[in-house]
Amino acid sequence: MATTARHHVAQLEQVEAPGSMITHTAARLLAALRIGTGFVFLWAFLDKTFGFGYATPAAKAWINGGSPTKGFLSGVAVGPFESFFHAIAGAVWADWLFMLGLLGIGVALILGIGLRVAAVAAGLMMAFMWVAEWPLAQETSAGEATRSSNPLVDYHVVYGVTAAVLALTYAGHTWGLGRWWAKLPIVQKNRWLI
Repeated sequence: MATTARHHVAQLEQVEAPGSMITHTAARLLAALRIGTGFVFLWAFLDKTFGFGYATPAAKAWINGGSPTKGFLSGVAVGPFESFFHAIAGAVWADWLFMLGLLGIGVALILGIGLRVAAVAAGLMMAFMWVAEWPLAQETSAGEATRSSNPLVDYHVVYGVTAAVLALTYAGHTWGLGRWWAKLPIVQKNRWLI
């Protein structure tokens, strides 16, 4: 029995969080989730910047004078903050904040650095987008069906929680630069930068 327990413990990898244990397979899956989620954010940034023709046509690309926030925010047709989102749709500061957020979150997740900051930024961005879509409503302000598939938990919530899990499990240490990043003097002095 003691041999089995020792063998089981030997298969676990100690993560740099006090009292936490994670298997090698789980660490790799978290790394894959981190990279995949980072690519979701980075792709959104690239497509909105250059207009690859997926979500953003070339004519509406940011580099061609398009606004990354105008289409989405001006199309908000539901919820108590509808007029607020219409008011900021296309504002230069909103475009820059949104695009810097997409780029920063994407790069941080892919590289495995600054995951705590990225998690907070992703959580805030996803919360604002959730509020903009207001999945609690069954009808738009025009009386049409919203087609909300779930009034509480949608992909915005899942991405926000995913970013937090990745930060709290040190997912940047596997297949990323997290270990190196954590040893930098500025990060050693400011642990919130991990």
